[in-house]
Amino acid sequence: MVAAVGLLVPLAACAAESGPPLLTWYINPDDGGQAEIAKRCTDDAGGEYRIEVSVLPRDAASQREQLARRLAAKDSSIDLMSLDPPFIPELAEPGFLAPIPDDVAERVSQDVVQGALDGATWGDKLVTVPFWANTQLLWYRKSVAQAAGLDPATAPVTWQQIMEASASQDKYLSVQGTKAESLTVWINALVESAGGQILENPEAPADELQLGLDSDAGRAAAEIIGTIGRDNLAGPALPTEDENASMTIFQGDRGSFMVNWPFVWPATKAGVEDGAIEQSVLDDIGWALYPQVDEAQESRPPYGGINLGVGAYSRYVDQAFAAAECIVQPENQTFYFVENGNPPSNTTSYDAPEVLEAFPMADVIRQSLEQAAPRPQTPYYNEVSSGLQETWHPPSSVSPEVTPQESTAFITAVLHGDQLL
Repeated sequence: MVAAVGLLVPLAACAAESGPPLLTWYINPDDGGQAEIAKRCTDDAGGEYRIEVSVLPRDAASQREQLARRLAAKDSSIDLMSLDPPFIPELAEPGFLAPIPDDVAERVSQDVVQGALDGATWGDKLVTVPFWANTQLLWYRKSVAQAAGLDPATAPVTWQQIMEASASQDKYLSVQGTKAESLTVWINALVESAGGQILENPEAPADELQLGLDSDAGRAAAEIIGTIGRDNLAGPALPTEDENASMTIFQGDRGSFMVNWPFVWPATKAGVEDGAIEQSVLDDIGWALYPQVDEAQESRPPYGGINLGVGAYSRYVDQAFAAAECIVQPENQTFYFVENGNPPSNTTSYDAPEVLEAFPMADVIRQSLEQAAPRPQTPYYNEVSSGLQETWHPPSSVSPEVTPQESTAFITAVLHGDQLL
């Protein structure tokens, strides 16, 4: 019997490997769009490969941890990965990502927004394939803006203007103040919009990294966050407020201005269709570019999204790159935007009639992605982001005189191994 089992196991393995190579694509959770694209590309491959999806944990930090551990163990089952841009340098630096062939890099870079190219690059080389991009807009209640004499759709507005407009009408700003990655997103966008950077030399080793927080830009960011927190401009829920909580406040009677991702538009429309939200709320919503810190400088909105990485230890690297090229075709990005609400990195998708019908603010999203600033691109991103969340929370405790300096000291000590997160 033992001999028979020993014979059957290799036969079963051979049977499992028959047919086209099976590529495993590790994806972030979504509403089924990536699975559908995998099916489409399998059908289009003509037998060159098949794609199956494997869903990663819901939060980005857990996704990073699982992939980093498995790649460090040279896991050959990781063919394709949907990667959050801030974690790309950590995987690229030790060689966990297969190098992109020059011809592939040229094709997947055509007609791609600058923010997505920046987020897919490490060491001046494209190391991942831009898939979908994301950015935050300024969403506003037209009635509140009009009462304050503001028209964000035709002229840029500053944080100071929307803070004053909300306070004067006893309304709440909707921002993300919870102790999570969304807080890092907010801090980075403010520092970048003020002309600074959180890291001055992001490609340096840990003990040589220089932070740019203790600067005029860092103090300007701290002034905005601290004022919103101390003056209760965002309401009592600010220390625990994430993207969904922000949207709920914005949709309510005290909603005024909100910085958030484009998902809020289909989510609000769905609420109207379900009867949970009045049509008048949807009709009262406008959109514009992210607020400026300084009226003399363009804003640098948040950049997010997902890029595709190919595992360095995959047995099917060539087929994986062919699959990645299929996945990011403009028609697939258009489908993903319309069905799942995730904006394309390819600019041509924004001209599709179905996109313009579903997202009337598509042109503003595209412009925002051209101006967007990625979060610090460093192999030590986890230490930097966690350090920011430790020292800039709760928002009411943030002070321009203290927080940038204390944050710099804390993160530097963590990077040098002198202090634990």
